[in-house]
Amino acid sequence: MERLFGKPIVTQEQMKARIRELGRQISADYAGKDLVLIGVLKGAYAFYADLARAIRIPIRVDFLIVATSAGQGRTVKRPKIVTDLTETITGKDVLLVEDIVDSGVTAQRLLLSLAKKKPRSINICTLLNKQENRTVDVPLAYVGFTIPNQYIVGYGLDFQQRYRNLPYLAVLEQQDEQQDRGRRGKR
Repeated sequence: MERLFGKPIVTQEQMKARIRELGRQISADYAGKDLVLIGVLKGAYAFYADLARAIRIPIRVDFLIVATSAGQGRTVKRPKIVTDLTETITGKDVLLVEDIVDSGVTAQRLLLSLAKKKPRSINICTLLNKQENRTVDVPLAYVGFTIPNQYIVGYGLDFQQRYRNLPYLAVLEQQDEQQDRGRRGKR
């Protein structure tokens, strides 16, 4: 795969293999249950779609849009749920699908909000776990990859709403961003 931007940290092939493993594990763990897969948009869209296809049991799908005001290297203080669910989750098993659990603040807020709807169970599946930055302890049932404390873009994760379309995960380095800005300015 041609490098479009950034220093790859997880390749497209590595993600596909890991997502297949997660799909098998989730299918086994939730066999015979009424599972609702809830994706957190925008960041989790690519992971969510691939994970949903890797799960081999009937599922319901839904989404939340969450707005955060933090930027690169800053912790989210108060995430805001912009949209609510369209599915009723009372008495159902819920799997919240995140792109990344960093500080844990957003995941905790979502867990507390969803718990008010009285699901049978709530668990989190995240593509990326950035444990080094954790300020709030949240339980993660399924983790794609544990990553170091670096800013990651691609496969749904962004920097200023850009790079979500990269087919791999890349480390966003300041020099990469400056070079990319320079290329855009030369058009």
